[in-house]
Amino acid sequence: MSGPGPAGAKLDINRAGVAELEGALSGIGRRRARGIVRKREELKGFTCLDDLLHVKGITTRILELNSQRMTCRRCPGPEGPPRASPAPLGDSEDRRAPVAQVVAEEEEEEEEEEVPGPWEAERPWKGTPRSGGDPDGSGGRGPQEPPRSTREEEEEEEEEEEEGSCCSEEGEDSSNIYLYYTLGERWIDYLQRTGDGGLLRHLRPKMKRKSENGPDGRALSPGKKLCKGSDYGRTLGPCTPSPTTTFGDLRNAKVGQARRRHIPPVAPPPELQDWLRTFQRWSGPEKLLALDELIDRCEPAQIKYMMQVIEPQFQRDFISLLPKELALYVLSFLEPRDLLRAAQTCRYWRVLAEDNLLWREKCREEGIEEPLHLRKRRLLSPGFMYSPWKFAFLRQHRIDMNWRSGELRPPKVLKGHDDHVITCLQFCGNRIVSGSDDNTLKVWSAVTGECVQTLVGHTGGVWSSQMRDSIVISGSTDRTLKVWNADSGECVHTLYGHTSTVRCMHLHGNRVVSGSRDATLRLWDIETGQCLHVLMGHVAAVRCVQYDGNKVVSGAYDYTVKVWDPESESCTHTLQGHTNRVYSLQFDGTHIVSGSLDTSIRVWDVESGNCLHTLMGHQSLTSGMELRDNILVSGNADSTVKIWDIKTGQCLQTLQGPSKHQSAVTCLQFSSKFVVTSSDDGTVKLWDLKTGEFVRNLVALESGGSGGVVWRIRASNTKLVCAVGSRNGTEETKLLVLDFDVDLK
Repeated sequence: MSGPGPAGAKLDINRAGVAELEGALSGIGRRRARGIVRKREELKGFTCLDDLLHVKGITTRILELNSQRMTCRRCPGPEGPPRASPAPLGDSEDRRAPVAQVVAEEEEEEEEEEVPGPWEAERPWKGTPRSGGDPDGSGGRGPQEPPRSTREEEEEEEEEEEEGSCCSEEGEDSSNIYLYYTLGERWIDYLQRTGDGGLLRHLRPKMKRKSENGPDGRALSPGKKLCKGSDYGRTLGPCTPSPTTTFGDLRNAKVGQARRRHIPPVAPPPELQDWLRTFQRWSGPEKLLALDELIDRCEPAQIKYMMQVIEPQFQRDFISLLPKELALYVLSFLEPRDLLRAAQTCRYWRVLAEDNLLWREKCREEGIEEPLHLRKRRLLSPGFMYSPWKFAFLRQHRIDMNWRSGELRPPKVLKGHDDHVITCLQFCGNRIVSGSDDNTLKVWSAVTGECVQTLVGHTGGVWSSQMRDSIVISGSTDRTLKVWNADSGECVHTLYGHTSTVRCMHLHGNRVVSGSRDATLRLWDIETGQCLHVLMGHVAAVRCVQYDGNKVVSGAYDYTVKVWDPESESCTHTLQGHTNRVYSLQFDGTHIVSGSLDTSIRVWDVESGNCLHTLMGHQSLTSGMELRDNILVSGNADSTVKIWDIKTGQCLQTLQGPSKHQSAVTCLQFSSKFVVTSSDDGTVKLWDLKTGEFVRNLVALESGGSGGVVWRIRASNTKLVCAVGSRNGTEETKLLVLDFDVDLK
């Protein structure tokens, strides 16, 4: 391809005609050249090279390839006649194909004889004679082919108009050969990735497509094009770098337009151009020697400047060079925060960072089980797919930030038990159930704060409860259990059998196990209201019970923990070791954790009955515990909270310090990130599970320290329910509902 003019001259896109644009620029066929002219007339002239991006088919890649051959001069007057396009290079001078030819040819010098390349054995080229060629136009290979007819040219032009031009995008695989070819030109351009990370541009005459053959000798279909990384493209062999390609050419081609670093404004020395011309005349080894001597004479600040200019040119986007599967595998090792930052690197990285499966794994690592499908699908931008898993992760992150540092909105206040004590609290979905020593239970809406139902029927105070969906089970000092329908407020069953207060219960499926001060446990079917089994063996009141559908574990005031087979009504293990009453239990199917008034916590193996660990550190009664994935959080009457690893028996964290509770811990709950604790001091505190650091107070009663108490807490992912009151009348009995949800529209 011949250049646009004399050496160093650039094609003015405000003056060039269709033929000139088509012949001088790479990737610009007849159709795009016409589009440029039409757009120029529409805009009444281009103001900069970037205006070409408004032309259909002109991409940033094409603009980058041609940035050194074009200029945009604003003309005050009407455009002059288009200059004649340079004659296309033919094959009459030398029918051997060139190996590599730089884009900018110096026409002021004599055209050099082209060097045979690795594809010289392929079929002869068909083209027009080039001026200054062999006298006979044969190039030493035989008679020249007759010129094409006008009909053939029209057919080829129609083919060009139909198919336009094609270029392969960089970074879709690891190939080092990048093809850019235009059907309207007689040249195919090759960009080769060099060892130092730069790009070299090479030219090769275009063969007639109907005669193109694959490596097996078979002709390619006229509708096929060579693609980057294809087997046909790789058989062409390596391209030899042009000796006249400079670092400046590569640097400018990479950024689209020359962008120099800031240099202090000084007048160039008069000898600069002579010095540069002398350097250009030297051979390669002489240039290296001169550079070596020049570096030795530079000051550190000047070497630093050279590094700042050169080093970015050798940086490679390895992610874009990898296959998509490997790129996603690499990105899967990033933390979500780093993944979001990587999405801002470039367009292709953002496509990868929006991968739905990638975010699904991130969600599962955080315990998020369901993707977030927005009612109104959010359009990110053209070409980017919506990721429900990513939005689920972002929503959860914002919820966590609301817990940690978001503004505390005024809580909903639910009043209904007068001045009585709220003895038990359940929270599921948007339904809250509170039990009180006023003999009633109340069902509340967590959304509106309204009391939906009041469950009346017990003749004594309610001291235990369980809930699943719309079914509520309650235990009372009247020695009965009742099964309620929370929607209608109807009492479905009254379960008789215990001879004293029903102090604890645990629901699993359609069965509930109840423990009583009569020292027995009973297994009930809540659908039929029948007592299925009675478990007898304790010699004092049963204070806590756990049931997993297979085994029943109970703790009692007789200092023992018992493991039961409910079907045979037999005690399989009696776990002895505590020296005082057992007040709390946790059971995960493998391990039993018991807390006692003797200040110790014991970890037992449910199959063997052996005591695995004795957790020492608390100074008083362990009033509440929660176990999840070998992590145990215990709250104690000594005002401290401890985090344990039951596998090793080690205490991981003690939640204390200047902001610790000032009185007994009454209740606790924890998630994968936070621990929420309540206390007799009238506060609810938030702690970081991993570090044990105090985050902030979620609730602080004004009457705290003078009688105000937080009796119970229950938390979901987005809400916190607190049962508060006092025993001396300083705080009104009520429920506080705090909301930490976010709204993603």
